[in-house]
Amino acid sequence: MPPVFRFAPSPNGYLHLGHAFSALLNFDLARESGGRFLLRIEDIDAARCRPEFEAAIYQDLAWLGLAWETPVRRQSEHLADYRGTVEKLASLGLVYPSFESRAEIARLVAEREANAPWPRDPDGAPLYPGAAKVFSSDERARLLQSGAPYALRLDMEAACARTRDLGWTERGEGPGGETGVVAARPQEWGDVVLARKETPTSYHLSVVIDDALQGVTEVVRGQDLFRSTGVHRLLQQLLGLPQPAYRHHRLILDSKGRKLSKSSEATGLRELRAAGATPSDIRRLVGLP
Repeated sequence: MPPVFRFAPSPNGYLHLGHAFSALLNFDLARESGGRFLLRIEDIDAARCRPEFEAAIYQDLAWLGLAWETPVRRQSEHLADYRGTVEKLASLGLVYPSFESRAEIARLVAEREANAPWPRDPDGAPLYPGAAKVFSSDERARLLQSGAPYALRLDMEAACARTRDLGWTERGEGPGGETGVVAARPQEWGDVVLARKETPTSYHLSVVIDDALQGVTEVVRGQDLFRSTGVHRLLQQLLGLPQPAYRHHRLILDSKGRKLSKSSEATGLRELRAAGATPSDIRRLVGLP
């Protein structure tokens, strides 16, 4: 079977040079290997994703000379896939609801940090500090019936206890130069959110399900997602899903050495095109032949 690559942007802003590099690299690798190239629209964030941004994704990628298979998978059209997966994990006793708001979580973290630093995940966010995991079934049922907002979290300790020897073979390079066989450390993310009351999925869950359903064999993405791979490998093993090959690539940084943002018009593909840049110019700017 030919290898399957994918580029999976979120339509919550216009594409920039970092997106162009990742999309072009995936497309080039697919073409060189006789593989397939898929485009996936990761639009589960209904509050931030907008139709005009999605339309711009198609326009920008076509301008760069990319072609992809159709139909394009749009996550918002497949919420049942994710809901069923959460239910499967819940049946294994690996999911619990938490009811604190973001403000309440921040308050709990501040209280704990009055005594000592509170652990944080690789992205710098504090690990979940609440006590919802030890709520009684009656208390959970009462809160759920009250209509309170909630997040469904993975019981990381219980999940890790069901797996062993988690890792992956890195064909690219992590931010610290990691390559080859890499040990997965999902526990450093704490009890990650798998879904919320209003959205039956999260990035970690949907990306794993989508890659499996679409037969993706090669995950080529930025180094900023390198450590997330530990959570993804854990979910793949818990759910009995195939493991794709991973290749994390360098990030395109701004003049101050920061990761590019969708709010940075100086690196936006639409702005660069309007200023007279060509697709060849974009390839040169991101360091591709």
